[in-house]
Amino acid sequence: MNNIKYLLFSRFKIMVLPIVAATLSIILLMVRMKLTYSFYFLFLVWNLFLAIVPFAISTYMRSLNQLKKFGTLIGFGIWLLFVPNAPYIITDLFHLKNSSHDILWLDVLVVSSFALTGVLLFFLSLLDIELIMKRYWQSKTISILMLPLFFVISFGMYLGRYLRFNSWEVLQHPLTIFNDIWSILIQPNQHLSAWTFTISFGIFLGIGYWLFKSIRNAN
Repeated sequence: MNNIKYLLFSRFKIMVLPIVAATLSIILLMVRMKLTYSFYFLFLVWNLFLAIVPFAISTYMRSLNQLKKFGTLIGFGIWLLFVPNAPYIITDLFHLKNSSHDILWLDVLVVSSFALTGVLLFFLSLLDIELIMKRYWQSKTISILMLPLFFVISFGMYLGRYLRFNSWEVLQHPLTIFNDIWSILIQPNQHLSAWTFTISFGIFLGIGYWLFKSIRNAN
């Protein structure tokens, strides 16, 4: 009961932000569907749902004040499987190449609104994880752990966008995923696009999160 009260009251102001952003995204999508009689971008709703999952996980973990270190590691592992789905929506901008010139402006608004909502959910979720880490480690240790995390997440985005792996396929097809990851790691010259994508998005996410925290702390 105390955890439910925490989620409803202590985090109300934070939860309003993604709720408003998600509502705007869905309204814009409905406007597009009304004008074009097309359901082409309806997949964005599913992608948005997947982006909400890691935020829900981190929110629940943060509400558990008595969560032990082993339980935290388990929760973090589950969170790590799903968190690439949040910034992943940025890559849905690729679908704009299929848009008609007449409604390109609207498609840009629709996809961008979903992408920004996904990034917002990612930053809020990552902030939760960082605060949870502070229960067990010092700030210097957390800073060291956070840096590679952005590249791990961006690599997960690459696996989803180009190799078409889903989060739950880690359990369904672990050997296939492991073989593909191992191939990328030991043969970087043959997978330059994977490394370029991972490094570029890792830097983008890292700087974006730093700016997000700076603005939040300033306020």
